[in-house]
Amino acid sequence: MPATTAETLSLVTRNVSVAPLVLLSVADHYGRSAKGTRKRVVGVLLGQNDGKNVRVSNSFAVPFEEEEKDPSVWFLDHNYVESMNDMFKKINAREKLIGWYHSGPKLRASDLEINELFKRYTPNPLLVIIDVQPKEAGVPTDAYFAVEEIKDDGTTTSKTFVHTPSIIEAEEAEEIGVEHLLRDIRDVAVGTLSTRVTSQLQSLQGLHLRLRDIGQYLQKVLDGTLPVNHAILGNLQDVFNLLPNLSTPKPASHISNGVDAPVSNNSELAHAMSIKTNDQLMAIYLSSLIRAITAFHDLIENKIQNRQQQEEKEAKKDEPKDEKDKKTAVVNGVNGEAKESKDAEKEKEKEDKDKKK
Repeated sequence: MPATTAETLSLVTRNVSVAPLVLLSVADHYGRSAKGTRKRVVGVLLGQNDGKNVRVSNSFAVPFEEEEKDPSVWFLDHNYVESMNDMFKKINAREKLIGWYHSGPKLRASDLEINELFKRYTPNPLLVIIDVQPKEAGVPTDAYFAVEEIKDDGTTTSKTFVHTPSIIEAEEAEEIGVEHLLRDIRDVAVGTLSTRVTSQLQSLQGLHLRLRDIGQYLQKVLDGTLPVNHAILGNLQDVFNLLPNLSTPKPASHISNGVDAPVSNNSELAHAMSIKTNDQLMAIYLSSLIRAITAFHDLIENKIQNRQQQEEKEAKKDEPKDEKDKKTAVVNGVNGEAKESKDAEKEKEKEDKDKKK
């Protein structure tokens, strides 16, 4: 039975959160089974699905093989799925089978058939494509639900996947484990500001990639490669309507002589953003100026200290010569006094001898 618009919207608007443990398990599964090859790995997702929020908290790997040349030929051991599901129920009854995953990195032709197999365990199985080798910024998960698409031309319906947003969310106990794993690869010297700037840069890169995908899709629709999907175009129109209009023209103003003044294309929001940007740039300019003055002051102080040290060294070199001269003068004075005393004694002895005679 084809899905109605309300059912499709309920699937698209569900909040899908994936635990970090699932990412680690899938990465380990891929590293053990298909690393260095073009194969993909498949597994089962466990968690809770209350109709509005989907929480993927655990997973396990499943034996899976497929033909590379013919995507319709594949094998999945459903007996293994059933036995593992029964064992996980004994361990934690709250974790139920809610869907399946594969390492992608994109959707494949056999995914709809595999999804039909998982419908025997859950009514609306969740498909999460986990990119184990991410090359671009953003969340490495893509969540999908399968629906039957009603075509505009009245032809038979066809099954397709609808994308739903997904996030990576950890509980308190998981956060401790993740912090412990990231302890060795995280740079402790990196400050809070650099971390925030890095995260904002990654967010902008992810936004740029999404906008690029939207542009490619619209170009394919214009070229006739892809059919027109009014639901997607309506969502894009809603997105563009939420963007602020930065170039709203104001009505032409008239001056006293009747000549029209030039129309100003700057709206209040653009004016406010310009003022805010100018204030931030002024703060950056002042801080740079203060830093330059401080560095110049330190340079002058350093030169003064070097000159004082040089003068002290020169004074120490001249000091021994003066002391040597002083010592020489003292020695000469002492020798002169000793010589004069000896001469006086000789004269006295001579006078005594003359008296005796």
